[in-house]
Amino acid sequence: MDRSRTWAATLAGIAVGCAAGLALAFTGTVRAPAALAQLSEPRHAASSEAPPLGAGTAPDADVRGEGTHSRFAILAKEVAPGVVNVHTSKTVVQQLPDLGPFGDLFGGLFQRRFGDPRSPHGPGQPEPRRFTVPSLGSGFVISEDGLIVTNNHVVEDVEKIEIVFVDGTHSDAEVVGTDPKTDIALVRTKEKRNYTALRLGDSDALLPGDWVIAVGNPFGLDHTVTAGIVSATGRDIGQGPYDDFIQTDAAINPGNSGGPLLDLAGEVVGINTAINPQANTIGFAVPINMAKEILPQLEKGKQVVRGWLGVGVQPVTAELADALHLETQEGALVSSVTPKSPASKAGIERGDVILRFGDKKIQRMRELPRAVAATPPGTKVELEVVRDGKHLKKTIEVAKLEEAKAKAERSEKGAPSDDQGSTAFGFDITDGEGGAEITNVYPGGPGESAGLEVADVIEEVDRKPVEGALDAENKLRAAGDKVLLVIKREEGTLLVVVKREK
Repeated sequence: MDRSRTWAATLAGIAVGCAAGLALAFTGTVRAPAALAQLSEPRHAASSEAPPLGAGTAPDADVRGEGTHSRFAILAKEVAPGVVNVHTSKTVVQQLPDLGPFGDLFGGLFQRRFGDPRSPHGPGQPEPRRFTVPSLGSGFVISEDGLIVTNNHVVEDVEKIEIVFVDGTHSDAEVVGTDPKTDIALVRTKEKRNYTALRLGDSDALLPGDWVIAVGNPFGLDHTVTAGIVSATGRDIGQGPYDDFIQTDAAINPGNSGGPLLDLAGEVVGINTAINPQANTIGFAVPINMAKEILPQLEKGKQVVRGWLGVGVQPVTAELADALHLETQEGALVSSVTPKSPASKAGIERGDVILRFGDKKIQRMRELPRAVAATPPGTKVELEVVRDGKHLKKTIEVAKLEEAKAKAERSEKGAPSDDQGSTAFGFDITDGEGGAEITNVYPGGPGESAGLEVADVIEEVDRKPVEGALDAENKLRAAGDKVLLVIKREEGTLLVVVKREK
C-alpha cells in the first residue's frame, strides 16, 4: 500500500500512491550523504546519561529529558542501529521511436548512432535502451538473525536489494515474503553480524495527541529523525480493504517508506507508508499490530492466509440508520451476501448490522474486515447482529479468502429519464443485468451527493426487488422524499439513501 514522488532535477522516476495517499519509496540518482558514526550503546542498555524512556503519552515536560539532550535525542540514538536504509535497483527497457521508412533509406547513416541495421529491429532501427533505475526506502530490524520489515512497494519487482546500516556497512538482502494488501514486506540480510532488533509496541493503545518519532531515509538523507504527534487513528485512505492507518504530523517524505514510527518508549507502533501529496504535515503509517498478525506467515515464505465470511459491508451513515430504524451508527452494515458462503450458511442477510465478531465489538465498519482476516480458516465464531430492531446471535465458520474475481463488464446503453422518478433523484437509468443500470448522474444533484456512479445497477428500491428500468421508475415515482436503494457495483453491493430533489 504505495509509490513515490521525486526531485525534478535529479530523479529518474516517480511512483504514485492510490486515492488520498502517496507512497514514500524514493527513486532517484542522488547519493546518500556520509553515514552517521557508529553508535556504541546497545538498544536495551541505556547509559547513565539516558534516563529510562516513559510511555508514548508523555507531556511536554517529559519530552525535554535531562541535561542538554531531549528525550527525542536519547530515543533517536538508541534506535539508530536498528533502522536501515533499503537501496534497490531494477533494469528498465526503453524502446526508442521507430524510424519508419527512413530506417531503410538512412540505415547506414544511423548505424553508428542508433544500432546495427541488421538487427531484428529492422535496418537502421534503434536498439532498445537499457538502464538501471535505483530507488531508496527504509526499514527496521526485528530479529537478531537479520529479518527486516519494510514496505512491499519498496521491494516489489526489484532485481537487487542492498541494506545500509547506520555505521555505513552494507549487506545484500533477499525478499522472504510480501503482502501487497497491507503493503508489508519482510527481507533477510545475507551478512552475519550483530543485529539490533527494535521492540514492537501496541498500536491499538495509541491515542490522538500521543508523541511519536519517525526515522528513515527521506530523499537519501539517511537516518533523518522527525517528531510529531498521532493526529488520528483508523484512517481509510483508499489504499485497500484493510486500511486502518495511523495519521501523524511527524514529517515523512519519499524515502521514508518502510521506516519505523516509534512511541516514546522506543517501541515501533507503525510502518511509515504514505503521505498526502497536497500537505506536508499529513503522513500515514500501517499499525504495527496489523503487521504482527501476518509476519509469522511472511517469515515462513508463505502467502498470507486470511479469513473470509462472504459478506460485503459498508458504514452505517445517519441516513441509513434512520432508514433501517437503527438506534446507533455503530457496526458494519451487510450490503451483500455471497451465495453458498459461510455467511449465507449461517443465515446472515442483507441489511443486517454486525455489532460483534467473537469477543471483538465492531464499532466502525473497517474493524470487521480486519478481525475476519486475522481469524484462521475453520474457526467457529459467534456473531451478534441487528435485524429489524432485534438482536440475534449467529454462529459462523470462517473460510479461507480467495483472490477476487475479474470485474464485471458494464453496459453503456442509455434510456429516457422520468421527471418524477429517477430524474427527481438526480440520475438516469436503463435496463441492466439484474436491475436498472444508472447511465448518468447529474453533477451537484442528490444522486451524486449520495455517492451514486455511472454503471451502478439498482437491485432494490425501498427493500423491493427491481426487474428493470420501467419497474424502477414506477417504484421511484411512488417513493417519498428519500429512498433506500440497493446498488450493485463491480463485485459488491451497497445500501444508499438518496433524497428527492425539491
